[in-house]
Amino acid sequence: MKAIVQDRYGAPEVLEFREVEQPVAGPHDLLVRVHASAVNARDWHIMRGDPYMVRVISPSVFGWSGPKMRIRGCDFAGRVESVGSAVTRFRPGDDVYGDVGAPDGAFAEYLSAPEDLVEPKPNNVSFEQAAAVPVAGNTALMGVRDAGRIQAGQHILINGSSGGVGTFAVQIAKGFGAEVTGVCSTRNVDLVRSLGADHVIDYTRADFARGSTRYDVLFDLVGNRSLADCRRVLKPNGTLVLSGGGPSRGGSLMGPMGPMLRAMVVSKFVRHQRLVILMVTPNRANLATLRELIESGKVTPIIDRTYPLDKTPEAIRYMELEHARAKIAISVYCSDGPSKTS
Repeated sequence: MKAIVQDRYGAPEVLEFREVEQPVAGPHDLLVRVHASAVNARDWHIMRGDPYMVRVISPSVFGWSGPKMRIRGCDFAGRVESVGSAVTRFRPGDDVYGDVGAPDGAFAEYLSAPEDLVEPKPNNVSFEQAAAVPVAGNTALMGVRDAGRIQAGQHILINGSSGGVGTFAVQIAKGFGAEVTGVCSTRNVDLVRSLGADHVIDYTRADFARGSTRYDVLFDLVGNRSLADCRRVLKPNGTLVLSGGGPSRGGSLMGPMGPMLRAMVVSKFVRHQRLVILMVTPNRANLATLRELIESGKVTPIIDRTYPLDKTPEAIRYMELEHARAKIAISVYCSDGPSKTS
């Protein structure tokens, strides 16, 4: 099969489109013919081996000179080709989606995924849209519902509302009955407003940290503001949810972990406000919830651009340099054969 393979850390040029051995599903796994995948900041960080500290603290994923798993990509949507002997929930021909987890492997024509990380694909969206959901949608759901504990009538500020996670967070927060303020650049104001945001702050024209509005929850997806700035706009009993940031310039020691570590220290001395470091892992129950939200029309996955599998390095370069809005999809296979560039 064809796949995007990485042997060493570096720029997108280290990603090679080449033939590799097709995976074999174990007893509890599904062999999935991948129709689409999606690009995440995680892919960039593993591609670059950045920040350097992760090579020490996450040895199961990061080797010293190259990643442990050679095929990139974790989000996928596709059709079940075969199932392991212990699989009970799926059969060949089922359309599924999920996050393959730490092993990666979704930038390929086939992948093997554990049954407990897979859910039926939402039936009202394309494979590309479904593939955009698992990592970003799960992060948004856990940030808004679990860490933020948002309630109807509360006011949430989402810093980075036009990104992959942000576009889901705006819609999910609205679905829970919250008043939503999004922060984004000028070119994305209309997009964020179309997703249901009640207010949109263009950060090139206004600074949310200097405004008079106070929020019940601040969901920070950018990591470009100090803790003091973020806490200043929270209500006395408000919640700050930190979820790192996307690609940076590379070559960093700590990257987004630095602000998070500082927040962990500060949180020990904060009496009323809650400071939460969002930790996200693949979650099948959350995939089921996201499917329900999508099929009910409350959430729509937004795609910025779609690239064919062999152009995955270009897709990651676009994310790296152009500050892509919403999600970037990788189209792998359709019923007529390999998908074309959209």
